[in-house]
Parts: sequence; C-alpha cells; structure tokens
Amino acid sequence: MNYDLPWAIIRLIQRAGRVDRIGQKAEKILCYSFLPADGVERLIQLRSRVRRRLKENAEVVGTDEAFFEDEREHEKLVDLYNEKSGILDGEAEGEVDLASYAYQIWKNAIDANPALQKVIPELPSVVYSTKAYTPQDGRPNGALVYLRTAQGNDALAWVNKDGDSVTQSQFEILKVAACEPSTPALPRQEEHHTMVSKGVEHIAAEEKQVGGQLGRPSGARFRTYERLKRHADKVKGTLFDLPELGKAIEEIYRFPLRQSATDTLNRQMKTGISDDKLAELVLALREEDRLCLIQDEEHSGEPQIICSLGLARLTACERV
Repeated sequence: MNYDLPWAIIRLIQRAGRVDRIGQKAEKILCYSFLPADGVERLIQLRSRVRRRLKENAEVVGTDEAFFEDEREHEKLVDLYNEKSGILDGEAEGEVDLASYAYQIWKNAIDANPALQKVIPELPSVVYSTKAYTPQDGRPNGALVYLRTAQGNDALAWVNKDGDSVTQSQFEILKVAACEPSTPALPRQEEHHTMVSKGVEHIAAEEKQVGGQLGRPSGARFRTYERLKRHADKVKGTLFDLPELGKAIEEIYRFPLRQSATDTLNRQMKTGISDDKLAELVLALREEDRLCLIQDEEHSGEPQIICSLGLARLTACERV
C-alpha cells in the first residue's frame, strides 16, 4: 500500500520488488496507491507527472509493471487518437520476431519433405494459386500478396475483392496462408490479378510512410535511436566522441533497419548492453552494411511480386 507517490520512481519499483521476490507464490502482486483528490490533482498534476516519469523510465530500461490500472488502455487510446506510428502493429502477436517465425515454417516444411528445398526456389516469380477459405471474424475472401519492395523489404498484404486492405498484421496473413500439403488448389478467381495489383499499391503506400518514423517505443529502432542520441550528447566534445556515430543515428532515423540488425539489437539490449557498447555494435553493423536498408531515390529498383494466394469460398460442386 503506497500512502505517497514519491518523485523518485525507483522507490515505487523497489517497494514492489521487495514483495515480488524469490519465494513469493502469488501469481499477481497488487500495489495500491492513495491518490490526492481531483481538486489537488488539477493544481499540482501529481498523477500526470508520476505517470510521465514512469513512461520515461519504461522507454529507457523497459518494464512490464502497471502502477496505474488504467494506464495501458489510456495510452493506447491516446496513441490511436494521435495516429502514433506502429500503434496497429500489435504486441500480442507473439514473442518471436516475424523472420524467425517464417523461417521455422520453412524449416518444418523441408524437414517433412526435403524435396521442397529444391522445388520452391525454382518456382518463377509472380506464381499464384487459390485455396478454399471460409470467411470468419469479419475477414472476407480475397487474395494474399507476398512482395519484395523496391527497398528490399519483404511484405505481405491481404485485400478483399474490392481491393481494400483486410489487415496489416503480417502474422495473421501468414496464419491464413497456412495449409496442408494435400490441400487441393481451386480455380483462379476472376478478380485475382486485380486484387494482387491493389495489394501491391497498399504495400507501396505503406512503405512510403515508414521513412523517418521510428515505430513504437518498444521496438529496436526506436530504442536504439534514443539511446544512441543520448550517448552522442553525453560524449560530445570528449575523446569518446565518434564522428561516424552521428551519421549512423541519422540513417536509423531515415531508413528502416535490416531484419538481421533488428534481431541483433533486440538480443543485445535484452542482455543489458551499455550505451557505449551499443554504439560500437551499431558502427560495426554500419561498416559491414548490415544496419539499415538505405534507399537510393535516384536508383531505386522496382517492387517484385514473389507470389500470391487467392482465398475463395468453395462452390457446391467443389464441396461434393
């Protein structure tokens, strides 16, 4: 029970830690704090100030604790209202990153049927097929598109028959595409190529909005940028001031990270890497051209459709 809300946020965290320690058998630790009356809150903004400090602390060191029971939902609404970048990405899709998730699908497939390791890479680009799909949870029929963008990013899109985007969740699109090896292919839908074209347009439009946006605060790009910027300000004018660090920070702000760099940075930050070591890691990745996907606007390539999959409802004859 907190009868005060100390300005030093670490005190709140330490109090909770003294209860949630080795030997504690309770699944949840509930921390109650007495707050001032609304009139006092309007005068000194204690709750909002503490909330801001907690948020700043979480963005720097990361935390799962919720000291105000309504703070998670409140922040989601505020972020949605302000059209915050990455708010629709969704954290609940799983702990595994998308690249690892897709790789595991591929590994499971070739382990079950080694012949696929030769067959799949030899398939031509723009190859397509159609499978049976029953609309559910507001997810209609349509088409799935797998595209490699002009910037070299892999992206998935799901559009309905009117060409509208169904969802931007890459995990959900992968899950809908799943089927057994024995799943029969259905005839191509008349609107298939039109839907694929619309899917490509959606992906291209989305990628144009990515540059210069760091994504959600929990993402590797946002956290790396904030930590490097703070570190650069700290060492500016000293012997530890690295000329190339400013260029790396600018590139992280302007361009998306390579997936391998995202995985590496996430892994190192989870282990508690220091700011100076993080700077060294980023500079090493940049020197090896493994940090960002830098687009040359004058020599950008064309997007490439890898494949597409139609989602069609079975007819009476096909069901028989």
